[in-house]
Amino acid sequence: MGTHAELLAPAGNLEKLKIALAYGADAVYGSTSTFSLRIRSGKEFDMDSYAEGISHAHGLGKKVYATVNSFPFNSQIKLYENHIAKIAELKPDALIVSSPGVVKIANRIAPNIPIHLSTQANVMNAIDAEVYYDLGVKRIIVAREISLKDCEAIKSHLPDLELEVFVHGSMCFAYSGRCLISALQTGRVPNRGSCANDCRFPYEIYAHNPESGTTFRLDEEEGIGTYIMNAKDMNLASHVDEILASGVIDSLKIEGRTKSPYYVGVVTKAYRQAIDDYYAGVFDAQRYQAELHTTQNRGFTDAYLISRPFERNDTQSQGFSIQYGSHQVAGLVTESGKTWRCKDKTCIGDSVEIVLPVGVTVALVENTYGSIKEDKGRYWLTFHKLETIDGKVLECVHSGNLNEILLPTELPSYTILRRAIDEALENKGLTEKSTPMHLEPKPTLNEEKR
Repeated sequence: MGTHAELLAPAGNLEKLKIALAYGADAVYGSTSTFSLRIRSGKEFDMDSYAEGISHAHGLGKKVYATVNSFPFNSQIKLYENHIAKIAELKPDALIVSSPGVVKIANRIAPNIPIHLSTQANVMNAIDAEVYYDLGVKRIIVAREISLKDCEAIKSHLPDLELEVFVHGSMCFAYSGRCLISALQTGRVPNRGSCANDCRFPYEIYAHNPESGTTFRLDEEEGIGTYIMNAKDMNLASHVDEILASGVIDSLKIEGRTKSPYYVGVVTKAYRQAIDDYYAGVFDAQRYQAELHTTQNRGFTDAYLISRPFERNDTQSQGFSIQYGSHQVAGLVTESGKTWRCKDKTCIGDSVEIVLPVGVTVALVENTYGSIKEDKGRYWLTFHKLETIDGKVLECVHSGNLNEILLPTELPSYTILRRAIDEALENKGLTEKSTPMHLEPKPTLNEEKR
């Protein structure tokens, strides 16, 4: 392993790729939709925009790993070969694959590109790791059910094999994502990239007597809920110090190619701080958790890396599908840094917190368009005037308005503007911060893969 462990963040499209890198990622992962486990997210990349993303990352001295991690049918083998050949021309820094057969194809067609084995391969032990290592795999993204002690055993047996672990994001109800519930109920195959997230929904349970033909609906126990398969989100920020102290983990991975730009920026920055603080000897778990809790989540669990699965009793959110975080994104500064786009209703006189990318600063200012002030290490922007780039003046700007709004001064590209959730809900006419959100539509319409 190098001096510092790598921070790997999701790149669902070109904008999110740039945001992840701006907020501290050393590398990102993603690709076009073809043969990826995030088909719908991948549609936001075409070959041209993906090539632009790779070029942008390489210009910053950072890496891009291409996902080709679904499982092929016999009829698709030639298609896989053609796709890998096209991706290889863009010179990504690795190919992430799941199938031993695809490992062989990648070795043959793109011998100069390292191969990373997807978590879908479910590697949990040294003997399985050795099989893939002998096939030419340079890095294994271990199963999410693995323990840190097992990672240490694999590294001891294969010291040159890189190990990558998930540290944050959605968890699957099934073992390492090997789920067929969505295929059964909606015909959408999870391991081919089109999961309908069936585990995130409430279910009614019935008891049937085949002799009498009688069916009884079982009543929900008050306070328990019927989201019986809904896993909490992984959050290992408080254990980054233990993970890095083990000396066996080469890369810390954040899940979330389908998540929002706000999620990508805030979560990446929190883990960047955690990693850097560990190496600087000033690790402060509370600091990182405060930021991570600003994001929408299904409740958090530290999952299984530190504790064995049979020791866990806090990994399910049975009463709700997803809940608000402590903050709501209000806007996102454009790449030019001169304008911003609205994500939540904002009016003249409103103040929003400025969340900066890593390694940049902001100047204090007061003018016709607004003011930027500092308070206890945080920066706040108050709007005096809302004017679009083409000169239209507004009293308020609403979510969904795609106009670029002028800033009082230039800000770093992809700076996030946010407000406390209480204020955001009040603007929407809501009052209960703790009210769970049931965001997912019916499975047949849901576009988000775990």
